[in-house]
Amino acid sequence: MTLQLKAESNGTPVILVSKDINVRVKADALNLQAQDYETDKMVLNEEDLYDGMSTMTVSPEDIETFSKTNVYLPSNGQLFNNQFVHFKSLNGTKSSALGRYDATAGQVVALAPIKKEIWGIQPKNLGQRFAFDILLDDRVPLVTMTGQAGTGKTLLALAAGLSKVLDQHRFRRLLVTRPVIPMGKDVGYLPGDKEEKLRPWMQPIYDNLEYLMGCIYKEQMAADMIRHIQDKGLFEAEALTYIRGRSIPQQFIIVDEAQNLTPHEVKTIVSRAGEGTKIVLTGDPNQIDHPYLDFRSNGLCYAIEKFKNNPLAGHVTLTKGQRSELAELAAKLL
Repeated sequence: MTLQLKAESNGTPVILVSKDINVRVKADALNLQAQDYETDKMVLNEEDLYDGMSTMTVSPEDIETFSKTNVYLPSNGQLFNNQFVHFKSLNGTKSSALGRYDATAGQVVALAPIKKEIWGIQPKNLGQRFAFDILLDDRVPLVTMTGQAGTGKTLLALAAGLSKVLDQHRFRRLLVTRPVIPMGKDVGYLPGDKEEKLRPWMQPIYDNLEYLMGCIYKEQMAADMIRHIQDKGLFEAEALTYIRGRSIPQQFIIVDEAQNLTPHEVKTIVSRAGEGTKIVLTGDPNQIDHPYLDFRSNGLCYAIEKFKNNPLAGHVTLTKGQRSELAELAAKLL
């Protein structure tokens, strides 16, 4: 069809627009001009994506005052709502402080202290400290987290969810879901009922749960505890396929691998949230398995940019890998 239009165009440019990269490659082989669909793309490149944090260099006196009052009034007005701030000293000393910007009050407020481990997990770096602060804040019902493999996105979200559901009883259920998008070639249909079919897709979630349960209970009790909270209706692993039409109140929802969702799918998920529900979207925009999505058009980046100055949302970018030295090196080099 496009070749026919080009032949009949009398020199008028004919461009094939498609999100399918395979179609664009074939068009190039046929000497046809092809472009990606650009309207739904939110950011230009990785450097333009909102990272949720700002570093401010202030005087040692300002840091001392902030430590005493827990409040700082910024003068530049360039901060987004719920953006984290890392204060550094002008004179190069090691004195520093951490806060989060409250646009309603127009001030940076000190982070809430973490008095104990959250299901055996202590923040090991700045990004994880920021993540726990926003994950445990009930006033922020939407949290987005990005980071390379091994930075702890899923583990931190699950630890916060278990704390909120099992310890504080703030939510009725911990609901975890992820898109069913294979990496590489699909193995085909899986046997069994819904739970058996979902288990391979949800295995990374169960691995993290077993690790967290093992931090509190003996290792042989971890699997039993997971089955126990499932039987009690406190934990549910669900496929995104079945979420449309649902209204989900009073639940802590984690959507893992959200970089494989389209903007429309993210809208569908977030709009399912009922009263008192918190949604956490986690993923790595550099590890997209969906054939029609890229860094600029995936639903996770779309949500980050759309919600970045809203008081109901917060974002954290995790940069330091904690899985292993090899995993961190592979994420950087490969």
